[in-house]
Amino acid sequence: MVVLGIETTCDETAAAVVERLDDGPGKILSNIVLSQVNEHAAFGGVVPEIAARAHVEALDRIIAKAMADAGQTFETIDGVAAAAGPGLIGGVIVGLTTAKAIALVSAKPLIAVNHLEAHALTPRLTNAVPFPYCLFLASGGHTQIVAVRAVGHYELIGTTVDDAIGEAFDKTAKLLGLGFPGGPQVEQEALQGNPVRFVLPRPMHGRPEADFSFSGLKTALRLEAEKIAPLSDQDVADLCASFQQAVVDVVLDRLRAGMRLFRERYGAPNALVAAGGVAANQALRKVLNRLAFESGTVLVIPPPALCTDNGAMIAWAGAERLAFGLTDPLDVAPRARWPLEECTGVGKPA
Repeated sequence: MVVLGIETTCDETAAAVVERLDDGPGKILSNIVLSQVNEHAAFGGVVPEIAARAHVEALDRIIAKAMADAGQTFETIDGVAAAAGPGLIGGVIVGLTTAKAIALVSAKPLIAVNHLEAHALTPRLTNAVPFPYCLFLASGGHTQIVAVRAVGHYELIGTTVDDAIGEAFDKTAKLLGLGFPGGPQVEQEALQGNPVRFVLPRPMHGRPEADFSFSGLKTALRLEAEKIAPLSDQDVADLCASFQQAVVDVVLDRLRAGMRLFRERYGAPNALVAAGGVAANQALRKVLNRLAFESGTVLVIPPPALCTDNGAMIAWAGAERLAFGLTDPLDVAPRARWPLEECTGVGKPA
């Protein structure tokens, strides 16, 4: 089946067309993403009203481009999927309302996709990973360890009790006067820095549960920076390196706990999967490779373009749900908050 996917939950306006076969990975027929980084850079973060207005202005032409590149029309596709949350509600409304209009006019099924479920199912699009598998979701808004057991069957193993990992990177960048988005800037600076110059905490380290915390680490970094202000270029690089090393150590420890809990509850996972924009960080990828080797499992990380927000993951999640007859009425509501574990599913989970 062929599904159009629309993503507008934050600051990317995206649309894609994806084909789902009976078995094996999916086929991306088109994937168009328009970033709003330039619109938000001056503010050091995403401004919800600016994001929503930009989606309104760009979405129609992005969808037209995606359909043209895929060689499809609204008559030839099998369904229309849109991210219905969680996210910035103004942007979510733009994408979902557009999808409703297309579904109504073309008499095609509507699939209201949970943005987090789309991240969770992306490794099945790229690598046909069988259920169950362990997902490490790391983005600007989310940090979770999830047991992905079937379409619509997700069980939370661990989550952050305060800041998300991407949010911690962005706040660190802003504190140190780096550009937006902050994560890539901190990673680049860390390459030139000394990761052991500053002694920073490793929150939650050694605890039996698999939860994360980054707020204390961020505060400790600020205090170290204030001690030596004004900061030289080398100070900034060393702070970034020390911060990133602390994050890497935390992730390794927390994922070890998460993988142990996964095995106790569900048996051995078929893969360790990483998704979300922070999964593009090379230092984190190294530690994920190490953990997968220790655990005797395979590591699956989708290409960087499919780790950050995109329409292909929405289209794929829509196709996965549509294959089980999971569609939504035209009055389905957008949701600013929508925990992954509240997704509905079918069948017996693996």
